[in-house]
Amino acid sequence: MKHIAFAFLAGTLVIFSGMVLAAEAADTPKDQGPSVLVQLTKLEKGSLPRIVTAFGRVETNPSAQQTIQAPLSAVVDAVYVKPGQEVAEGTPLIRLAPSPATAASYTQALSTLKVAREAVRRTGSLLAQHLATGQQLADAQKATSDAQSSLEALRAEGAASPQLLRAPAPTIVTAVSTSTGALVTQGAALLELARPNGLVLRAGLVPAQAATIHTGDIATITPLGVTQAVSGRVLLRGSMIDPQTGLVSIDITLPAGNFLPGQMAEAVIESETVEGYVVPHEAILVDDAGAPYLVQAVDGVARKVPVHLLLAAAGKDVVDGALDPAAPLVLAGNHQLDDGMRVRTAGPAPAADK
Repeated sequence: MKHIAFAFLAGTLVIFSGMVLAAEAADTPKDQGPSVLVQLTKLEKGSLPRIVTAFGRVETNPSAQQTIQAPLSAVVDAVYVKPGQEVAEGTPLIRLAPSPATAASYTQALSTLKVAREAVRRTGSLLAQHLATGQQLADAQKATSDAQSSLEALRAEGAASPQLLRAPAPTIVTAVSTSTGALVTQGAALLELARPNGLVLRAGLVPAQAATIHTGDIATITPLGVTQAVSGRVLLRGSMIDPQTGLVSIDITLPAGNFLPGQMAEAVIESETVEGYVVPHEAILVDDAGAPYLVQAVDGVARKVPVHLLLAAAGKDVVDGALDPAAPLVLAGNHQLDDGMRVRTAGPAPAADK
């Protein structure tokens, strides 16, 4: 009887153990495939400025340029400045002596005035003797007045003596168009001047880039070979293509005292703002066809989302697409994922904004 009882007990234990193992097997989840350890980041909407880089040369703004012209026909007696020289207000620039023709005109004007005055005196005497009329005296006085005006005009132009032309304001001499001993006519260009605070950086952009630039856009200018940058703004965006360069001209303001005419510089311009989803650059992947996409973790499962790249920046890009605003983006490990693969992280996933 003991053997029968022991056998019955052993059989019962075997059946019970089988039931326990079956229950554990039923509670064990089925294999869901491999998972990938990844890094997640929150998906955020925002905007970034479009950055355009241009190179150009420092030039004088046309509104800050001035041409010194010969006030009359003259001989260049002396030139005191050179191109590139910066001078203070009142500094002597050039001295002009009357030309032979101007000197002759001045001498003739002196003689004409002397004769006219003598005619007035003589006509007045004759009028007192009733040998001349009042009209004759008036005519003589008019001739005297005209001769006096002509003489004063010649004196104002410097016909009486050498004339010294001075700098009208603090300025930079950009060009000297004459030399000592030259005979110049009235209105001839002698010097080109530029105000130091009227310099601009004249750069060129391809039409597609220039179309994004607007007057007033902020720019950061760095002279070539220099690390320190200064701030400026777009003063003018051209509306035509330069036939020599094929580029559209962009003028950018420069602070006084930091640049020299002819200097080369780089300008980084912040143009229009682009809005969309702002994502880290490493989140963007490219498929076999060259199309960009992102990977999102939706309920712990990878989902590839095609996107349009609106703006590529240095560290962050702006994209648009059928993204889930509540699902985080996959960063590290995203290139290992296909649709439907499970993802796991070392810590809790970043919460989406509500």
